[in-house]
Amino acid sequence: MNDLEFLTLPEGRKVQIKGMTRKELKTYFHTIGEQAFRGEQVFNWLYNHMVTSYDEMGNIPKTLRNKLNELTSIISLELAEKMVSEESGTVKFIFRTEDSQYIETVIIPEEERVTLCISSQVGCPLDCKFCATGLMGFKRNLTSGEIFDQYLLTQKEFERPITNIVYMGMGEPLLNFRETARSLLIFSEETTKRIPISKVTLSTAGIPLKIIKLADIGMKNKLAFSLHSCFDDVRSKLMPINEKYPLEINLEALNYYFQKLKSRITFEYIMLKDINDRDEDVEALIRLNRRIPSKLNIIPFNSLKHMNPGGISSELEPTSFYRIDQITKLLRDEGVTVMIRNTFGEDIQAACGQLASKYASS
Repeated sequence: MNDLEFLTLPEGRKVQIKGMTRKELKTYFHTIGEQAFRGEQVFNWLYNHMVTSYDEMGNIPKTLRNKLNELTSIISLELAEKMVSEESGTVKFIFRTEDSQYIETVIIPEEERVTLCISSQVGCPLDCKFCATGLMGFKRNLTSGEIFDQYLLTQKEFERPITNIVYMGMGEPLLNFRETARSLLIFSEETTKRIPISKVTLSTAGIPLKIIKLADIGMKNKLAFSLHSCFDDVRSKLMPINEKYPLEINLEALNYYFQKLKSRITFEYIMLKDINDRDEDVEALIRLNRRIPSKLNIIPFNSLKHMNPGGISSELEPTSFYRIDQITKLLRDEGVTVMIRNTFGEDIQAACGQLASKYASS
């Protein structure tokens, strides 16, 4: 990206400074006749101290703060609603954007960690049949500032420190590659001390050229791949994107990612009764693990009834817990690293696959 590309705005509109990378901030301050180190200082205030106004930036001169208030904005999101699960303590935040779109973000508190699940798009264009976000359709991409603000605002609202971030909320991160990459660059900077990039996981349904591009950037975030079937016919039925990017092309890209970064891939696998929980599915998962160093996250299917779905989405049923345990044992006996992801927040439609803002039609 050209260093000045982010400054191309409609006449009269303020520059959105939240979401700029360290390099972009230094460039921006140079363009307005200020020293580059001021950009470093603002970066530290925004992303380490997580302030929300220039008045809080103690080492920035008042004259410069006034200038920045005239030229720029640091507003991204506004909290519209907060819901807390009585069953698990999971918290769902509904945020309003400046153009009155709505996104959902979830905090999952566990004994040893607190995971934040963030969104990268308003809705999603992929139409995965097991996912509520796909059923609500696609509105637009989020900016890097809106992506980061989900972390900033939820951390201010939640008493425990967030320890892990997963790009597994609304949207396909790699279809919003530029803004997703900018947000990852912000988290990867040493001055963004609160969340190490190694504790950030990006999940994708499979955009192979973008997986390769992400590997070439060389950041040390983790990568998760929404697998859900090892067979193209089944995967295409569940995930229409598989028609455009078949599994084999994605597996080649994932192998490239592993070879480049030496980071094991996480395969995500929502268990669906009589669809992907057959004996042949287990055998295929074993073969896949031997081909690409990986681990497997088994995810119980969560209800989509709040979306009143039609078609195949209305027919999906969860695999029984007995069968999940049986499959897990078979896989572990063959050396596959398997984790069963517990369901949190289903009572507030905050569990995996359930995010779809009730304000979506506003």
